[in-house]
Amino acid sequence: MQHEAHAHHHEPETHHPATHAHHQPAATWTMAAQATLHCLTGCAIGEVLGMVIGTAFGWGNLPTTLLAIVLAFFFGYSLTLRGVLKAGLGLRAAVRVALAADTLSIAVMELIDNGVIVLWPDAMDAELGDLLFWGSLAISLVIAFVVTTPVNKWMIGRGKGHAVVHQYH
Repeated sequence: MQHEAHAHHHEPETHHPATHAHHQPAATWTMAAQATLHCLTGCAIGEVLGMVIGTAFGWGNLPTTLLAIVLAFFFGYSLTLRGVLKAGLGLRAAVRVALAADTLSIAVMELIDNGVIVLWPDAMDAELGDLLFWGSLAISLVIAFVVTTPVNKWMIGRGKGHAVVHQYH
């Protein structure tokens, strides 16, 4: 009986040595928060840049929001691409890793972030010089971080999301 249990325990490691070792230890709240912070960084850069550009050019809410979302995905993916390309992965494989690692996380973050801004009274009409513009944006990103962290923990625990990236660090 002991031999059989030992063989069963050892078998997955021989088939998936790089990924098996990273699945369980990575599914911590700390790892999820780090993954979400990584996502938040890219999203915040894109969000702020998109809103600043759209607001500075006097665009309406819809084109400004769409630009901010596109840029959030762009910068979110770019941060992951930079890391996995440095690890020696080819561009095509690096793009696949970035898409697998970040798509759900960025999507949830953008949904929550933009949802808070849309629902916040007068936030959509705030100008760059208004405290409401920066305050509502900062608070919406904090709320998005809090909501996205459990999503990332769930994904990492299943070997998805940022768990895919960790084998390249």
